[in-house]
Amino acid sequence: MYDEHNLKKEALIMNGLNILNDPYQNKGTAFTKAERASLNLNGLLPPVVQSISQQTQQVYAQYQTKPTALAKRQFLMTIFNENRTLFFKLFSQHVAEFMPIVYDPTIAESIENYSRLFVQPQGAAFLSIDDPQDIETTLRQAAGERRIRLIVVTDAEEILGIGDWGTNGVDIAVGKLMVYTAAAGINPSEVLPVALDVGTDNQALLDDPLYLGNRHARIKGDAYHQFVDQFVTTANQLFDNLYLHFEDFGRDNAAVLLNQYKDQYTIFNDDIQGTGIITLAGILGALNISKQQLTDQIYLCFGAGTAGAGIAAQICAEFMRHGLSEAEAKQHFYMVDKQGLLFDDDPTLTPEQRPFARARSEFDHPDELTNLLAVVKAVHPTIMVGTSTQPGTFTQAVVTEMAAHAERPIIFPLSNPTKLAEAKASDLIKWSDGRALVATGVPSPDVTYGSITYHIGQANNALVYPGLGLGVIASTAKVLNDQMISAAAHSLGGIVDASEAGAAVLPPVSKLNDFSTTVATAVAQSAVVQQLTRTKIDDVDAAIIQTKWTPEY
Repeated sequence: MYDEHNLKKEALIMNGLNILNDPYQNKGTAFTKAERASLNLNGLLPPVVQSISQQTQQVYAQYQTKPTALAKRQFLMTIFNENRTLFFKLFSQHVAEFMPIVYDPTIAESIENYSRLFVQPQGAAFLSIDDPQDIETTLRQAAGERRIRLIVVTDAEEILGIGDWGTNGVDIAVGKLMVYTAAAGINPSEVLPVALDVGTDNQALLDDPLYLGNRHARIKGDAYHQFVDQFVTTANQLFDNLYLHFEDFGRDNAAVLLNQYKDQYTIFNDDIQGTGIITLAGILGALNISKQQLTDQIYLCFGAGTAGAGIAAQICAEFMRHGLSEAEAKQHFYMVDKQGLLFDDDPTLTPEQRPFARARSEFDHPDELTNLLAVVKAVHPTIMVGTSTQPGTFTQAVVTEMAAHAERPIIFPLSNPTKLAEAKASDLIKWSDGRALVATGVPSPDVTYGSITYHIGQANNALVYPGLGLGVIASTAKVLNDQMISAAAHSLGGIVDASEAGAAVLPPVSKLNDFSTTVATAVAQSAVVQQLTRTKIDDVDAAIIQTKWTPEY
């Protein structure tokens, strides 16, 4: 048996091991000698004390040896799981390089392989519709003693362009929160990824013996909505001033849930609002370059799902902020899906599609408008946004037809991952004779055409949602409304250098940290002006600085 001395010694060792096993506290070999002594770490680490710079150099060298993007992401996740301080220091030094590894497009492959590659839950909370009585207990246990200010939650019904991935989709919530911290300085100890496992309709997952989620079809209807409502209500009761970010919910639920909760809680749906903000920002940036007016544009949406309809709603609201009535604004919009142009006599239209459906009487030959090219010929759009997940559908014929009637056509193939994009930026520049103003949903290299090098903006939600969240949290906003969203888009679109030949319509990911603060300031200021804050904010800049995480390196 241990004597009292041995018991105390064992307790001290366990105390030190607990720190090393806690990714929020662990600094590895960067603990100083004084810290090692005070935290009972002596003998639990190699004797050499490294600086954070030495650690990042060492880890980055290991990272560079990994042969594939997925292997690089797995390696970075190991660091993330062990040492948050080191991970985010490394991320901050290589933001542009790491974004496509940590997030889109590599995250799609990570999600597809999540169950097979599972090592540890990465601090996530897994809530099962089969055990709704456990929601509160699970959220409390996942949070521990931490103050949770931001939750990213998904039910993973429509992940990126790859569909229903059940519990595997938790990786999208983890990835989003990484970007919140790396881009906007949200404290990683104050965030929580949440997976709502309501089943899956992905038969391949249900047949996979390694799949880690519930093995039944998705639960829908009243039972689903009661489960989600119990989660939303419980989370807001447990965590004060919570910012709740919805991610990759299906088209039948995303807008319904947003509309249900947006006036009660501080709610954000990235697929509806985030994609709309970044697209609006890109359009504003493009118009800064072309010197044209928004209200002179004709907008064509190709792909009328959650993202496409959400984007159209955001852009339409901006038309109205420019003085048009709702009816006048909607006359500028055309929505095309797999069946062609959406008409108002179609009984299958969703509530989000219906406002943009057109009357057949507007056209001489409406029955011929069954494909994208036919619609482009009929309506002569000046803006074309793709959220269809149909690769290659912005063909040369479509683009040349559009460019024949638009001086500076604005073309955004936003579907991702890369294999699902409607077009390549290089083709769009070539087919429009260098006149197209392009943004893509995934990273795209510069395009040289003639004597000009065109910089291609990435219309990635990661350019906007981190700053938006920082502004909301720093201002203690009670809700997130359209005015705050518009402020975010204008702040981002205004960063474009319109005087540069071949300028991108959106700022580069490499400056993500800088313009996230710009977005946060605009959003927080809007909340203050509208008197939507829970606490009195006298100095927006100071509130943002106080909110941002300043890790001890």
